[in-house]
Amino acid sequence: MDVTFLGTGSAYPSPCRGASAIVFRAEGECWLFDCGEGTQTQFMKSALRAGRITKIFITHLHGDHMFGLPGFLCTVSLQCGSTPTNQHVDIYGPVGLRSFIRMSLEVSHSQLVFPYTVHEFLPSEDHENEQFTVKAFKLYHRIPSFGFVITEKDRPGRLNVGKLQELGLQPGPLYGKLKLGSAVTLESGQTISPCDVLGDPVPGRKICILGDCSGVVASGAAQLCRDADLLIHEATLDDGQMEKAKDHGHSTPKMAAEFANLCRAKRLVLTHFSQRYKPPGLVSEGDEDVTVLKTQAESVLMGQSVILAEDFLTISIPLKKPL
Repeated sequence: MDVTFLGTGSAYPSPCRGASAIVFRAEGECWLFDCGEGTQTQFMKSALRAGRITKIFITHLHGDHMFGLPGFLCTVSLQCGSTPTNQHVDIYGPVGLRSFIRMSLEVSHSQLVFPYTVHEFLPSEDHENEQFTVKAFKLYHRIPSFGFVITEKDRPGRLNVGKLQELGLQPGPLYGKLKLGSAVTLESGQTISPCDVLGDPVPGRKICILGDCSGVVASGAAQLCRDADLLIHEATLDDGQMEKAKDHGHSTPKMAAEFANLCRAKRLVLTHFSQRYKPPGLVSEGDEDVTVLKTQAESVLMGQSVILAEDFLTISIPLKKPL
């Protein structure tokens, strides 16, 4: 499981930072969160393949988070060639997203060779597959904005192969049934229950990706994000400009760190920086060093690590140990 940042800047893409875009990968899944202008170009600069994206989540309808979407869809379609494909793309986001995509494609006379469905959701809705559940919750911003919690389901524990062989069960399909939680019956009539031969389950991992915000609306948001392995939170401006940040519906490192403390998040990633904040070595007149944002967040956190997102940074989330 990992996340890759394709764009970490606010407002517009620049030579230093692309506009907002994050890719989540796990268990064969490849999902895109936000699609700012130029995201298709960022894909080409990375080791990621745009054609593998099956789900797209848009946090809110400001341009720096979704102006790249029509172009991205058209690029993927062109890369597929002229032959229609059955690979389906699900797109999730606030009300208005469907008409934006439809009108953009219609006015530009663009036709996609793959089917897609737009889901305009309410924050109470869950989206689920065999291994992951995605929940959305509302944020404070100038327009409707959402955060997403990706929760991995617990994995079954290890099979006790020695015990199975003692019971006369040799490796084969029945091992798989037990691993999936189904009891099996031997030729002797003895029934083996999964709890008899499985070790402790491996807890699932949790990633929280927040859109633009100066806080959360949903009262249960902190509980949804509780014990997140990775919390991705915007920090558009530094703490010295907190009032300005709040006036524009944005956050500072202190605000992000306070939410990380509330959630007991294990790692905090700051992103969506104003283009004035440059990486060390690229700071010129009128710019500010982005590392000041890391220092401000660390002064508030209760021991968690802080990561400053940079374009093309990939962060791995390792498997947890059994309970």
